[in-house]
Amino acid sequence: MTAQHRVEFDFEIEFTNGGGIQGQGFRLDIDGDDIDDAALVDYIVRDLRLLMVGPARILGKRIIAEAHKRNRPAGGRSRAIVELSHVVADGTVTYPGLPAPRICDFLSRERSRELYAHGTEFQIASIDMVANTGTYVDSPFHRYRDGKDLAQMPAEAFADLEAVVVRADHRRVRAIDAGYFRDRELRGRAVLVHTGWDEHWTRPSYAVDHPHLTADAARYLRDCGVRLVGIDSMNIDDTRGRERPVHTLLLGAEIPIVEHLCNLVVLPDDGFRFSALPPRFAGVGTFPVRAIATLRP
Repeated sequence: MTAQHRVEFDFEIEFTNGGGIQGQGFRLDIDGDDIDDAALVDYIVRDLRLLMVGPARILGKRIIAEAHKRNRPAGGRSRAIVELSHVVADGTVTYPGLPAPRICDFLSRERSRELYAHGTEFQIASIDMVANTGTYVDSPFHRYRDGKDLAQMPAEAFADLEAVVVRADHRRVRAIDAGYFRDRELRGRAVLVHTGWDEHWTRPSYAVDHPHLTADAARYLRDCGVRLVGIDSMNIDDTRGRERPVHTLLLGAEIPIVEHLCNLVVLPDDGFRFSALPPRFAGVGTFPVRAIATLRP
C-alpha cells in the first residue's frame, strides 16, 4: 500500500474588509508527499468557506507520514479540471491548406533588458495565424454573413455548460447519424462527440477520411435544443464534398461548434460541465479556445 501523508502547518489570513484569522497546528490529508503553499491556502479558504480573503501566509509547514483522517476528493480539490484543447506551437498544422501559425518574439527578453531596470525583463509574443487554428469554436458569423460574431455571442453560450459525451469509435463508424444521440438527455446541454480521432493530431492522416456528423444528426441535435456541439475530429462535417450541412444547421440555430477537441476518452458520459471561451473579437466567427471539462467530486 502507498504511504499516506498529512501536512501540519500554521497559517495567517487577512481579510480585505479588515481583521483576520490564525491557525496553529492545522493538519490536512494530502496526496503524495508534498504540497505547495498556494494549494494550502486554497484548501483553507474552501474548507472554512471564507470570504473577502486577502493576503495569506503559511508558516512552519512540515510533512508527516500518517494515515488520512477523512475521505476527500483527489488532490484536495472540490473539482477536477480536464484539458480538452490541443497545444498550438509555432508551425502546428491544424487544417491542410491553411497556413500554420508563426509564433515569435515581438519583444525579446534580451531586448527588454535595455528598456527596464536591472533585473527586470519581459517577453511580448507576436502571433500570426488564421482563426481556424488548434481547438477552436465556430459562431454563426463563420457561416452566415448576418450571424452573430464572437463579440455578439453571450459568454453563457460557451461557458459552464452541463455536458454529455456521446461515443462513436472511428474504428467502427465515420458518418455519425442521429441514432447515436437517441436515448440520451440532450436538451440544454453541450454534446461532445468522442471518436478517438485526436490520436491522429499533427499527422497527415488527421485530415483523411475523418469521422463526422450527418445532416440528420445535426437536425436532431438542433431540434433537441442542445446548447453546443463539439467533436474530437478534423471537422464536424464531411469534407469530401463541398456542402457543409452540419455547420449550416447548427450555426443557423445559434448553436456553437467546437472542433479539434482532445482527451474526451477520460471524461465520464455525463455529470460534468464544459467551457470553451473565445476572445470577444468583432467581425470574427472562429477563434481558438482553451476547452476544459469540470468534473464533479
